Amino acid sequence: MGKEVKTNAVRILERNKVPYELLTYECDEFIDGIHSAEATGTPVAQTYKTLVMQGKSKKYYVFVIPIAEEVDLKAAARAVSEKSVEMIHVKDLTAITGYVRGGCSPLGMKKAFPTVIDASARQYSEIYVSGGRIGTSIRLDPQDLARVVRATFADILVRP
Repeated sequence: MGKEVKTNAVRILERNKVPYELLTYECDEFIDGIHSAEATGTPVAQTYKTLVMQGKSKKYYVFVIPIAEEVDLKAAARAVSEKSVEMIHVKDLTAITGYVRGGCSPLGMKKAFPTVIDASARQYSEIYVSGGRIGTSIRLDPQDLARVVRATFADILVRP
């Protein structure tokens, strides 16, 4: 039995007494969310990725969306009352969040940034997000996630 993984994300959930399940999978480098969902056997529709963006005001924001979807930048900007938002450069991710690409969790970043979870998460009793390290996922209630990170829900996906 390997050593139990304790990431900042896990510590925050435990500190807030939030029920969760930690799933781990073998992975040495970045793989996209769809491949990580396949590796853990989690439903793609309930698996969410964490995107970090910067607004025109230079403030940072976190958006949590389904892994197979794209964020609508205009809708995301509206959700955080910004004129516009854009993705940060991958090279800046660790400095801003403390996480690496493929292991960025909405929980336990260096600072608490305003967070928006796509409204689609409300239809599920549980969703899967990064556990804060490549090779980890956390299953939890989206309402618990929203409470712990003080997130709001909004429709922020590109609609066909």
